[in-house]
Amino acid sequence: MVEIRKEGEKMSNVFEILDNVNVKEHIEKKGNYNYLSWAWAVRTLLEHFPEATWIVDEYEGDGYASQPYMQTPAGAFVKVTLTVNGISRTQVHPVFDNRNKTVEEPNAMQINNSIMRCLAKAIALHGLGLYIYAGEDLPKEPDTLTKKQYENIMDIVKQLDDKVLEETIVSEIGTNGINEDNYIGSLNKLKRTLAAKKPKNGKAKA
Repeated sequence: MVEIRKEGEKMSNVFEILDNVNVKEHIEKKGNYNYLSWAWAVRTLLEHFPEATWIVDEYEGDGYASQPYMQTPAGAFVKVTLTVNGISRTQVHPVFDNRNKTVEEPNAMQINNSIMRCLAKAIALHGLGLYIYAGEDLPKEPDTLTKKQYENIMDIVKQLDDKVLEETIVSEIGTNGINEDNYIGSLNKLKRTLAAKKPKNGKAKA
């Protein structure tokens, strides 16, 4: 049962109030992770604090004045700031696909879903169901590179024609130092190294 604040009543401890809400029956599961439905989280927040507001950060995009996500070499991110009773908390969330993998070039649905997940976690920062996200802080062994990812990296390494670097990269892949989680960043770093090595005529420097 939700206990709604009476009009004019001052709630001095937002976290304590939301932290005391029983979320057990509303926990959903995706893969290895538990989470709260964003729609239920928003409804519960506004039942207690109808004046709560949130802002989705916007960034300058390629050819666009603004876009609701930030593009980085590690993938795309969204950011939401939620203000309740004058207290603002900000949550940053990566844009995931349906396998909970980061997306380099997200589509509109992936961005929208990630914004709503980010909002749900911003609400958790204010106390609602925060404990269910604790498992996400536990370290997990990242997935190894797929065959295609391995081939993409090694193709650039071969073009660099640096035996020491090649041995280092192979070793890093073998020990899972380069893995699916940091694949995009590793690939882009190698691309930048290759671009720096090539003169403007496109031929590699000796």
